Amino acid sequence: LLLSISFISAIILSVSSYAQVSEKTTISGRTTDELTGDPLPFVSVVLKGTTTGTISDATGKYRIETTVKSVEIVFSFIGYETLSKTITPGKVQTVNVSLRLSSINLDEVIVTYERKAYRNKGNPAVELIQSVIGHKDVNRAEAFDFLEYRKYEKVQFAISNISENFKQSSIFNKFSFVFDNLDTTKRIGNAVLPVFIKETLSNHYYRKDPESTKEVILAEKTIDLERYINNRGATNYLNYLYQNINIYDNEILFLTNKFLSPIAGTAPSFYKYFIDDTLVVNDINCIRMFFAPRNKSDFLFHGYLYITMDSSYAVRKIDMGINEDINIDWVQNVSIVQDFEQSNDKNWILSKDEISIDFGVIRNTTGLYGQRTISYKGYKMNEPISENIFKGPEKLIRIDTASLNPGYWDSNRLVPLTRSEKQVYSTIDSLNQMPEFRRRMDIITMFTASYLNLGKIEIGPVFNFYSYNTIEGSRFRFGGRTTPEFSRKINFDGYLAYGVSDNTFKYNAGVTYSLTPRTIYQFPVTSLRASYQKDVRIPGQELLFTQSDNILLSFKRGVNDKFFMNNIFRLDFLHEFENHFSYQPGFSFNRQYSYGNLNFTSSDTLSGINEISHLNISELYVNLRYAPNESFYQGKTYRTTFPNRNPIIQLKIAGGSNLICNDYDYLRLQFSISRRYYISILGYTDVALEAGKIFGQVPYPLLFMHRANQTYAYQKYSYNLMNFLEFVSDQHASINIDHSFNGFILNKVPLIKKLKLREIVTFKALYGRIGETNNPDYQDNLFTFPADDAGIPLTYNLTNKPYIEAGAGLSNIFRIFRVDFIKRFSYTGNPNVDETGFRVQFRLDI
Repeated sequence: LLLSISFISAIILSVSSYAQVSEKTTISGRTTDELTGDPLPFVSVVLKGTTTGTISDATGKYRIETTVKSVEIVFSFIGYETLSKTITPGKVQTVNVSLRLSSINLDEVIVTYERKAYRNKGNPAVELIQSVIGHKDVNRAEAFDFLEYRKYEKVQFAISNISENFKQSSIFNKFSFVFDNLDTTKRIGNAVLPVFIKETLSNHYYRKDPESTKEVILAEKTIDLERYINNRGATNYLNYLYQNINIYDNEILFLTNKFLSPIAGTAPSFYKYFIDDTLVVNDINCIRMFFAPRNKSDFLFHGYLYITMDSSYAVRKIDMGINEDINIDWVQNVSIVQDFEQSNDKNWILSKDEISIDFGVIRNTTGLYGQRTISYKGYKMNEPISENIFKGPEKLIRIDTASLNPGYWDSNRLVPLTRSEKQVYSTIDSLNQMPEFRRRMDIITMFTASYLNLGKIEIGPVFNFYSYNTIEGSRFRFGGRTTPEFSRKINFDGYLAYGVSDNTFKYNAGVTYSLTPRTIYQFPVTSLRASYQKDVRIPGQELLFTQSDNILLSFKRGVNDKFFMNNIFRLDFLHEFENHFSYQPGFSFNRQYSYGNLNFTSSDTLSGINEISHLNISELYVNLRYAPNESFYQGKTYRTTFPNRNPIIQLKIAGGSNLICNDYDYLRLQFSISRRYYISILGYTDVALEAGKIFGQVPYPLLFMHRANQTYAYQKYSYNLMNFLEFVSDQHASINIDHSFNGFILNKVPLIKKLKLREIVTFKALYGRIGETNNPDYQDNLFTFPADDAGIPLTYNLTNKPYIEAGAGLSNIFRIFRVDFIKRFSYTGNPNVDETGFRVQFRLDI
């Protein structure tokens, strides 16, 4: 679960509960053509003097619910006369309007708007957009052989739609001074309260052949909330949401989804275009063109393009947003504005980029307003750039020491801050000094990150304090770790657990030492860690973003009474590079005991002489990982990676030998690669491939135990209908496909589309086998596979067919749940097997 999403969502839900419902104004109605009486779609409906509004749907219907006060509503549409109507604030009312046709003069040609079916053929607007498409390659920034510029980025968050009741709420009794910093410049008629700001200054470099890009971050400044959230990770997440919008790309990644650009090669098949007006933008004659989706639920934009009235057909300005019918959560409104300026050689280059997003549960109620503003200066075109600049990762952090000086930002910002923007730094500093604020933020963090910060130490994970399984019964655990306030170089962690039924204590103790001036939570990490753990483990259960004794995983299907008791000492070294390659060599020694109803016995167990008490597993290993241009959120325990266009590649190599006190000699190799593929408006597909092989003879505890799941929680990288310890292999290959349509199908179904459900299909296949060397049916000295009390085997070899399961599901149920129906297609005759089942996942997505 993304901590950043949880944190933002918690704030949204908190502030939304204070929305002033009693002051809500509701206006609904229908827009029609005065002459024909036909419904008019795409009519702009806005409260005068504000940015609050909507667009009429395909049947001409519209609806606005808002707490913003206005006495007049304005209706406008290209080719029609603008109409205003008086409304009454705080009331529910119906306003139906009929708009009258008008005509405009475009380049000395009179274009008369007639009410008729839209078509591309013979449409001057489509002919114009085709000319824009035809000139994309010469107008885009990538047309230059070399390009260099300075970039200033400012990301802000503010609480929006603030009512008097909200300001007077008891939760702000001790913090009322924050409302002295209300900003009335961001949204007309709607003051916002800034709560977050981050500024970044960087140099950018581009080379066409071979194509390469580089960003060198020179300076960063942000408010101090590092105690509660990872600032670097939060910035990565915001960049993942916003992305860099290049209107000349065919597809634009925005809000974690792929949108089709209005000037993509195939755009005329998905958009409608209307020539609206001719006007002058900074002394440049332009044609203003309105565009809108043919299907309002598809991932498409709507808004205005300003196209230069010359032979270049360049985009001078963009002013666009997204439709409210698109299947995106927590987002109530979007505004994207880009300005282009003409360079000395007459090319058009981006000068300003501003994206504003209203986050909230209900439109026009208290929520969060986020804005990213980027200014570009100092362009250098076609001046050769040194090859050394492009070496290494695409993004480098090279903080200029001068940026720590008090006056640095005043002289280096490309755009000055407003009074409210300046004040937010001191406001947050004041809040951080208040014990009551810190207590409340620590409680929020405890529920979103599962740790309670007590200063130099933090206790947790709190969701692991209690759990249940059939062998331990009720399991109680208490633990924690030190924080950077204790030491930036050294970190201690540990826990103590106790099972009521087995009457056994388990524990873990570890120490990690950072070999850089950074903490172990700051990338890139170079560290040395030593730990010792005595605890139980379920064979075949591998969890990525939680621990096995999480209370939410206590409920399991089928039989779950076979455990390992591990006594592990581990020593490893981790070295990460800025290009996101890392290596982690290490040594581990594990004295492993069978536990619960599991026994280590050889094939002639009837003689009673070959029951083995434990295994000595001593390994030298190295883990290699490469994730080009990876961005992630560094949580309290795990990293959450944000998908990009690059794969994540991992290779794990481990070896055991009698020379290092291992009971067996072997070499184990594991390889995996995963990536997300975006399929335009059809959604995205996550694909993961894995393979592994063991050289040497080992008993089944040292074979590959394939990831199984007997809980009712959906686990993306596990086989959700496979039982624990059901299959083992000494060589295997697998494929895991998870595709989300993002509501592409259901968004077109009346009534159902209002639920904003998202369709999901999954497919998982596992091929594997056990050679005779590692098969106890052929080797008497190896442990026999586990069986039940009746002697029926419970662990199997994947023979001549793969294990296959597939499913279909829905996500975004009540905005927070994913439910999958899964069917198992092979090995259905194995004992205690469910052929079908439902699995649920708690999931917050945009």
